[in-house]
Amino acid sequence: MEAAPTDLLVRMLGACELRARVVSSNIANSNTPGYVRQKVRFEELLGTELAKGADTGHVRPAVEVDTEAPARPDGNNVSLELELNTMRENRLLYETYAAILRSHFTLLESAVTGT
Repeated sequence: MEAAPTDLLVRMLGACELRARVVSSNIANSNTPGYVRQKVRFEELLGTELAKGADTGHVRPAVEVDTEAPARPDGNNVSLELELNTMRENRLLYETYAAILRSHFTLLESAVTGT
């Protein structure tokens, strides 16, 4: 059974919230020797399931270690520039998802009230 639009949008907002926490943790540990950057994947996982025509109700955000970012000599691979860009992108995604959810509820309200 396919996920309801509201459920999907709530999971999308939740992914943004999780991503904000992960980015904050990365920034807080930017000077910790040996710390490895983490990232949140959700939109890619969702896109993969949509492309397959599969049910998206089981797709959840995943926190993964970023092994692609180059590490400094102390083993830390956090780049403040990358974290700031991730924060900006995440904010835009959150605002977009929230606007879509608001529109969805406005349509539901209009259908119920007939206005």
